[in-house]
Amino acid sequence: MSVESIRAGRQLSNIRPDVVNYERRPHAPKQTELWTLFAIVAIAFGCFLIAPMALVAITSFQNGEGAATLANWTSVVSQPEFATSTLNSLKVSAASAALAVLLAFLLAYTVNCTNVPGWLKRAITLLTQVPMLLPTITYGFAIIYSFGKQGLITRLLGWQPFDIYGFNGLLIGYVVYTLPTCFLLIHNGFRFVDKRFVIVSHIMGDPPVTTFLNTIVRPLIGTLATAFIQAFFLSFTDYGIPTSVGGTYDVLAMTLFNQMLGSIPNFNRGAVIAVFMLVPSIISITLMAVLERFSIRYTKVSPVDPPKGRRRDWACALASVATLAAMLSLFVVIALIPFVNEWPFDTGFTLGRITALFGDSELTQVFVNSLYVAVMTALIGCLFAYAAALVSSRSKLPVWAKRAVDSVSAVINTVPGMVLGIAFLFAFSGTGLQNTFWILIIANVVHYFATPYQMIKDSLSKMNGSWETTARLMGDNWAKTIVRVVTPNAAPTILQAFGYYFVNAMVTISAVVFLTGAHTQVITTKISALQHLAQFDEIFTLSLLILAANLAVKGLVALLTRKRRVTAASAITVASAARADMSAGLRTRMAAAGGRIRRGATGALAGTLAVLLVAFGCGAFSGTATADGQVVIYTNADDEAVEAFQHALDGNGYKDQYIIQSFGTSELGGKMLAEGRALEADVVTMSSYYIDSAQKRNHMFADLTEVTSKPLGDSENSKAPDWRRPTTAQEGAIFVNTTALAEAGVDAPTSLADLADPQYEGLIAVPDMEGSSTGWLMVQAIADAYGTGDEGKRILAAIYRNAGPHLEQSGSGPLKSVRAGEAVIGFGLRHQAVADQRDGLPIEVVDPSEGNYAITESVAVLDKGDDTNPKAQAMAAVMVDQARGELLETYPTPLYVGEQAPAGGSANPRTFPESLSVDLLQRHQDFSAACKRAAEQ
Repeated sequence: MSVESIRAGRQLSNIRPDVVNYERRPHAPKQTELWTLFAIVAIAFGCFLIAPMALVAITSFQNGEGAATLANWTSVVSQPEFATSTLNSLKVSAASAALAVLLAFLLAYTVNCTNVPGWLKRAITLLTQVPMLLPTITYGFAIIYSFGKQGLITRLLGWQPFDIYGFNGLLIGYVVYTLPTCFLLIHNGFRFVDKRFVIVSHIMGDPPVTTFLNTIVRPLIGTLATAFIQAFFLSFTDYGIPTSVGGTYDVLAMTLFNQMLGSIPNFNRGAVIAVFMLVPSIISITLMAVLERFSIRYTKVSPVDPPKGRRRDWACALASVATLAAMLSLFVVIALIPFVNEWPFDTGFTLGRITALFGDSELTQVFVNSLYVAVMTALIGCLFAYAAALVSSRSKLPVWAKRAVDSVSAVINTVPGMVLGIAFLFAFSGTGLQNTFWILIIANVVHYFATPYQMIKDSLSKMNGSWETTARLMGDNWAKTIVRVVTPNAAPTILQAFGYYFVNAMVTISAVVFLTGAHTQVITTKISALQHLAQFDEIFTLSLLILAANLAVKGLVALLTRKRRVTAASAITVASAARADMSAGLRTRMAAAGGRIRRGATGALAGTLAVLLVAFGCGAFSGTATADGQVVIYTNADDEAVEAFQHALDGNGYKDQYIIQSFGTSELGGKMLAEGRALEADVVTMSSYYIDSAQKRNHMFADLTEVTSKPLGDSENSKAPDWRRPTTAQEGAIFVNTTALAEAGVDAPTSLADLADPQYEGLIAVPDMEGSSTGWLMVQAIADAYGTGDEGKRILAAIYRNAGPHLEQSGSGPLKSVRAGEAVIGFGLRHQAVADQRDGLPIEVVDPSEGNYAITESVAVLDKGDDTNPKAQAMAAVMVDQARGELLETYPTPLYVGEQAPAGGSANPRTFPESLSVDLLQRHQDFSAACKRAAEQ
């Protein structure tokens, strides 16, 4: 007799005729509670997923003026790069998902089906989840600082084990990123696999492979497929890892990133890619529906020990330890770098960054905000996921209702966080949710719904399906059964889902970066701004803070899980006793116990919510930054510029009358274009061409009326429109790592044309202007000096060819690579390299002979009609008229009459002969794209 026959026999023997007859009665219960839950879930998804994503889909069929068109689709799909990036995404996502599932299965099998020591099982369970405790934006940096040319592991080995850019780097990053999610799903599935059948199979003499396939793999086939789909789409939609280590291996998420957040944000074309990325969800929905038929539901799960097998235990233990060591070695550098002076040049010990971290009151408030958002996301998310899982796995609602919930879960998997954030931006700008904590909480609940839902659904679906029926026969209602029987059995999984929601809410960037306001900033948006400022050491320091908070929560969840774990066997024993017509006394005691548990849980939840809401007051609901009359200033400026603005404002009597909120250029540009006059800010400092583009689209800025400084008559700034005035000029320059230059045995370049020399192949890093406006500075210089004809194309194509994988998508990317020794020579913002040189790093600035071209950043005042802040115009004037003296020390380019360039300024400041505009940027971007294609030939 086979194992399947035994299982079938047991299932049939457990069916009670009275239960079957009860279910077939014509007047079956209407399941009002479950229909109510389904309605709540459906309305929530309709408002916070379907409607916002419908706006994204509509946007894909509109032009810049809102007219219907197919031009966006034809333009995107016809590009050969689109097909290449799509194929690359499918390959690397499938490979990483398959590897992640295999490794996660190994770890979960070791924990659940071997006799390795208990401490090792606990260590595997906790350590496997470490990567998900860190923001994904740090993964690429960790790979570079670990396995790069000057990485920690490379230095320990004495040689670089493999090339980290392209497919290799993406595969490593994606596997590490998705492994924890796969492990949680599979580990949770193992809890409901009855291991008695393993023993029965052994007794019956089945071969080990047959036993393994029939008793372990077969019951988990649906869970394994779900884990693969989850991992695939997490990889498919991530853009943080490709930004750092993608190199020339284009993936679809980076194409979307460049369209949505590049030097020219194009929401219409970006929406086309976003909609296209939803197509694979149809396949996943169909696949999951088919695999659902293979799910096995045991009527009883017995807590039996696995059969003895020393070779199996040793093999699994060693393989698991090796897997964890390889994975965690990647993150050692994150714990190391915050405590050294400057990696890899000065490895002396320091506590300066840590002390500065805890001495920053603004950062403390941001961290508290993050904790609030994470806790509320976890509480609301768990309730929501549990309700949805009850509908799909513990009800007899129509199949279409259950599949609708499953389908939405599958679709959420395919929605990139960046797209969801922009969809929320479109849908809720100008509403009461804008700039509140609640829009962040809702976005997180929706974005991370799929995994907690699948975990809880898997747990509920493997419980005995007759508990609710038995309870109805005994006179108990549905709610009592859920509280007394189902919820205690699901408690460990619900706690794990709580931890999952909390951790992801702490580390997410893409889903909330567009949605935060002046008083609702979270720590990951601070990290995003630091990346824009090339402050990578601080990024690692903040990542440690996030790691500490997440470890504390995961440890608490593990403790509560052990204390509250109720095995399936014990629950089934209770249910069996009930079916045996339990005594009234027993039922009374159970009802009393259930009431105490219910009251305790309700009181604890209510107390937690009350404390959190009281602590944040009305600000948690309204999030209004201007309620106290402060002028809200949004800026993409560096720290030096922000300090100059603050000194000028404070010195002119405006201390404590304003709040400055920093954003990355792309994030602030996206908010300006999408929100228009609904933008929370009263004053904006931003790249000039971005301000002009937002004004052309939204007519959102008022003419400046109180600025008295006169722009230089022979500069591009003299042509500035009335609604903005320049504050700084960001110059481009070449910089070299002098230590790496000596090791490479090449001379420092003196011009951009020198970078085209074959001797520099593999040694340079430059920004791609499609992803960053910093790259425009280099293209301006080449276009002006050599033209956009054959000579200019030859030089720029050769530069791109020499850069190879170091054609960076962010303006700070080249400086990051040169700092880390990954590249010897880079091009980027001059003042950032000068700051490194001043701080004692082996960085030397070279002003190219073609000239130091510049992009200005300007100040503008929002035109909000009667709601315009009366202090905004005066403060904007102070930021121009009074701050320029200090600004010139960092950005030594005169912009106004009477200014003199200080010592140490650029050797050859130049201005492009044509006014910098979005149209010019587009022409230069087309020129750059043609050169990239030539470089690949």
